[in-house]
Amino acid sequence: MRNLPIDALRAFVVTAELGSVTAAAEQLGRSQPATSLQIKKLEDVLGTELFLRMKRSLRLSSDGRSAFDQAREILSLNDKLVADFSRAELAGQIRLGIPSEFATTLLPKIIGRFASAYPNVALEVVSDLCSKLLSPEHRSQYDLVLALHDEQSSKRRGLIRSDELVWVGSAEHELQKQTPLPLVLAQDGCLYRKRTLHGLNKIGRAWRIVHTNPDLSGIEAALQEGLGITVLARSTVPASLKILASGSAKDSLPALGAIDISLQYKKSGASQATERLAEFIRASLV
Repeated sequence: MRNLPIDALRAFVVTAELGSVTAAAEQLGRSQPATSLQIKKLEDVLGTELFLRMKRSLRLSSDGRSAFDQAREILSLNDKLVADFSRAELAGQIRLGIPSEFATTLLPKIIGRFASAYPNVALEVVSDLCSKLLSPEHRSQYDLVLALHDEQSSKRRGLIRSDELVWVGSAEHELQKQTPLPLVLAQDGCLYRKRTLHGLNKIGRAWRIVHTNPDLSGIEAALQEGLGITVLARSTVPASLKILASGSAKDSLPALGAIDISLQYKKSGASQATERLAEFIRASLV
């Protein structure tokens, strides 16, 4: 019976997710040749090619696509088993930066569970505009940053997934046909705000900002009071609000596409506690 090497499985999965051995090597904190060697080792064990190798890119082969989901499941079980037996000894300090738009949904779902599982890890969470978290003068202040990106790229370092931007409003107030369109938005620098105003200006629809608030809870309260509508990532829409339909007509709400969500940190110098928190975040957002 042949055994699957965990390091090789991880190299395969990360490379498949990022579409590049170079990007995978950077995230894993290894050299590119070492990462390629791990993938080749896994292919030898399985007796098949997992990637179709192009000149400038990699693509999963038919067998690679079949192996990908199973490989992720094996890694998840491996990481859970290791985590279950290392909770008591895991300690340290982590400073996490997350976008204000994700604070309300991410904190209860992930951070509370992580703090309960690893009580000896001192976790500080700072929520702010993503543009500020990633700015040169602030990025070095954080061990981990959950980042939002306006441009989508399958080769982005640390990519978790894409998330559709949707129009959101109160179920009790029909405001999407009003002219000018009343908007509840975050302040300048917010990716959602930028995409919202660009989309409306592109179709020539009149708008006005009636309320500005830096966090999702404040925006949610304003929407429930019927002050206006807003744009959010689909995964962060509170249960108290409803998603509004978009369309192509001039008086409708324009489709705004999607954004990328990534986890930014230096894999090579990350502490065990930082790695564990990164695993928690990825598992919750994938």
